[in-house]
Amino acid sequence: MQNTLYIYNSLTRKKELFVPLHPPFAGLYVCGPTVYSDTHLGHARPAITFDLLFRYLTHLGYKVRYVRNITDVGHLENDADEGEDKIQKKARLEHLEPMEVVQKYMNNFHKNMEKLNTLAPSIEPRATGHIIEQQEFIKSILKNGYAYEVNGSVYFDISKYSEKYPYGKLSGRVLEDLKGNLRELEGQEEKRNPFDFALWKKASPEHLMQWPSPWGNGFPGWHIECSVMSTKYLGETFDIHGGGMDLRFPHHECEIAQSTAALGKESVKYWIHNNMITINGQKMARSLGNFITLDQLFSGNHSTLKQAYDPMTIRFFILQAHYRSTIDFSNEALQSAEKGLRKLMQAANTLKKINPETSSTVDITSLKTKCYEAMDDDLNSPVLLSHLFEGVKIINSVNDGLEKINNEDLELLKNIFQIFVFDVLGLKDQTDTDIDEELTENLISIIINLRQDAKNRKEWEISDKIREDLKKTGIVLKDKKDGVEWERE
Repeated sequence: MQNTLYIYNSLTRKKELFVPLHPPFAGLYVCGPTVYSDTHLGHARPAITFDLLFRYLTHLGYKVRYVRNITDVGHLENDADEGEDKIQKKARLEHLEPMEVVQKYMNNFHKNMEKLNTLAPSIEPRATGHIIEQQEFIKSILKNGYAYEVNGSVYFDISKYSEKYPYGKLSGRVLEDLKGNLRELEGQEEKRNPFDFALWKKASPEHLMQWPSPWGNGFPGWHIECSVMSTKYLGETFDIHGGGMDLRFPHHECEIAQSTAALGKESVKYWIHNNMITINGQKMARSLGNFITLDQLFSGNHSTLKQAYDPMTIRFFILQAHYRSTIDFSNEALQSAEKGLRKLMQAANTLKKINPETSSTVDITSLKTKCYEAMDDDLNSPVLLSHLFEGVKIINSVNDGLEKINNEDLELLKNIFQIFVFDVLGLKDQTDTDIDEELTENLISIIINLRQDAKNRKEWEISDKIREDLKKTGIVLKDKKDGVEWERE
């Protein structure tokens, strides 16, 4: 296996050669969503970033275990240790059970991830499914002297931890800075220090999501779940932990502290963070009220949108920028991405029709080398795309008779497009999907009309057979007073 992939490690703040702890196996843990709202464009960035990493590691021959968590308890408003649980608040507002909220928005997340052509993770654990493991992890932290219990809640003791370990090494926020930037928050008085954070919170009687524990009924803090689930499924030390840049502090900083306090060592070798999507220079987020959901993007149903955008346009738009740079949203940027994607897909289709010559006037080998060099350079997808558009020029020149390509180079060019456009970047020709969908609808309409003709002739056996045969293929007919409706089973 050729080992030439360099990735930017947020912990050391430099690009490092990727060397997995247990080759050819690679462990990847990514912070997934808190499922209390529809998936918005900001959620798409980390999903596509780490899908790109997952795809490329797999292509390079690594056996990747990709773990992406679902936060379904313990994430309080404003990322604080006080206030209402985000999911419980949504449940109260929508008059639902908390797990109904979780299921509703988790379904929405999965539906949109499928549309964006992101590969499913190997394991997708939920915080509520690991309450016992979180309690055991907290017990270890308490036993090692880095936490304390007060009135049924357990807090991490940052001052005690900092006597031995450097808290703030990921985000650069040292303890003295935290002390100098404190603000009074409700409920902070029971902590030894206001900058300590909750590992376990005592639940009030009306709190819906609570579990028995050695410290009384309560629920886990937000940060503890990732330390627990990452090490449960990837081992006490693993290769890569990823997430959005906004999670570096406090979430990922707290993870490092928790894992080190419980295990006596850091768990993560490489920390990777994607940057944000902005609107007019401001981070896109539900809390700021400037978010656009993926469903709105796909339908065009939002006041700031000039049109609907298909999922592959969104994926291409995000891949046009390096994952560590910001992307500023605009209709013009999306329309430009739409044109670029169309041009790339048209070239891919043209490539299938080209007939080889006996000789070549084009250099395909260097194109392949440049594509790998781009991906090996910290997943540089915009540079990769620029090289692929060099390939587009070659394809169009050969197709127009301006250049020649022999069979060997033609097969190599096809291989390059298959690997990098479809396998690694995860793009697909949406127009083919749309055409297939339209063809399916037209064919079913023809079959329904034939069945109606049989019914008009009172040929009931034929009519019933058509219905049953369609059902076997997953198409269900529903006879209505004003006609026939159909749906996929």
